Amino acid sequence: MDFAAPAPDPRTMSEVAFLSPGKREQTKLANRQTILDAARAVFREIGFETATVRDIIRRTGLSVGAFYNYYRSKEEVWAALADDGARRFRPILHAEYLRASDFESYLRGAIRAYFEFIADEEEALGESGLQEAADHPYARNTPELLAVHMEVRTALADVMERGLAPRVDLDYLATACIAIAREVGDTMLQRRPVDVEAATEFCVRLILGGVAAAPRVPG
Repeated sequence: MDFAAPAPDPRTMSEVAFLSPGKREQTKLANRQTILDAARAVFREIGFETATVRDIIRRTGLSVGAFYNYYRSKEEVWAALADDGARRFRPILHAEYLRASDFESYLRGAIRAYFEFIADEEEALGESGLQEAADHPYARNTPELLAVHMEVRTALADVMERGLAPRVDLDYLATACIAIAREVGDTMLQRRPVDVEAATEFCVRLILGGVAAAPRVPG
């Protein structure tokens, strides 16, 4: 049985529509990226709580007015960074769906990919900046993060339809998988050395055991 087909397309319609932006749009995209790169550097160096909008602006070379054309606060910049990370992670997650041969291999591949991704992000952002901002609500429910949730839900729905996973409550399962990976990932990053494989195996076994014991729902 082909696990991966039909595979959900990770790109949104808005991404397809803006594959070839005009000059004005390119300038906007470049300015946004400049701000995000500057914020990433500032948060890494002095931490999220200590950083100010002025610190970010100084690093960009843009005017104060130009900055405020895009973001109103450092919190909005952080949300944009969270979105940027989720946008870059979604194709990686989708590739794991395509590569998987069964439910367990999808879980293991997706969770390992997520842990490797956040470990790389921690190195880019800095441990202090990542941990200080991790629990803020604006870093949890951005549009792209919600799209990642939908990617996971779509994949799980498909494997249930194909009989490759027990039929349990889909919304609970998607939410639980994401929550487990998120919380274990946060703890993983606090340890030295960071052990992606051990964290992955813990999550996979926990989820598989929970699914095996979970109530079944009608097909």
